Amino acid sequence: MVAMHVVVVGCGRVGSELAAELEAQGHTVAVIDKNRNAFRRLPERFTGRAVLGFGFDRDHLEQAGIREANAVAAVTSGDNSNILTARIARETYEIANVVARIYDPRRAVIYQRLGIPTVATVAWTTDQVLRRLFPDHWVSEWTDPSGAVDLVERMLPGTWAGRKLSELDEAERFRLVALTRGGQSRLATPEIVGQEGDVLYMAVRRDSRDELDNRLGEEGRHS
Repeated sequence: MVAMHVVVVGCGRVGSELAAELEAQGHTVAVIDKNRNAFRRLPERFTGRAVLGFGFDRDHLEQAGIREANAVAAVTSGDNSNILTARIARETYEIANVVARIYDPRRAVIYQRLGIPTVATVAWTTDQVLRRLFPDHWVSEWTDPSGAVDLVERMLPGTWAGRKLSELDEAERFRLVALTRGGQSRLATPEIVGQEGDVLYMAVRRDSRDELDNRLGEEGRHS
C-alpha cells in the first residue's frame, strides 16, 4: 500500500481510532477538532498533527496539510459540518478520496448526487443490532447510500445443492455476486454449482427480498 497523507476531521471515538489505524498502516495523519481535550483520545505514540479548529475552515485545513492530502475523512458528530468539510475537500482542493459520516441516512441520496460517499452511523448500528437479535435472518454486509440495494449473506438451502447457482439470478432484482465454500471465498460464475454448506453473497434490491426468499425456498423444492 502506498503511503498517503490523510486529514481526519473529528477526534471522537471514530476519528481517534481511524487516525491511529491509518498511522499504524504507515500513512501520515493530521487530525482536526474544535475541542482541545478531544486530542487526549489519540494514543501516546501518535506522531501526526493535531490541529485545533474546524474542518470547514480553510486556514485550519491548510494547517493540517490539505494541499498534500490524498484523502479526507469527516467524522465529527455533526452531519452539516461533515458534508461541508467533504464538499470543500472535493471541490476546492480536488481531493479524490473523501468520505463523510452522517447520522441521518435519509440525506445519503442527496450527498451521493454531490459525489460524496457517506457512512450512515444509524443504519450501521441498526444492522449490527439486528444481526445479533436475529442471527438466522437477513444479514446485510453492505447497503448503498440510497438504501435501495443490499449485499446480503444467505445460507444455501440443501434443496439447491447440485444446481447451477446462476438460476438464482433475476434480472435487475437480485443476483449472486460471490460465495464462501469450505472457508474459501470465490466470485460467482455462470457455471458454478451449489454445494451444501455454501454461504451466498447476493446483491438484492431491498424491495425484492421476499422474491429472493421465494426463489431460494420454493423453487429449489419444486423444480
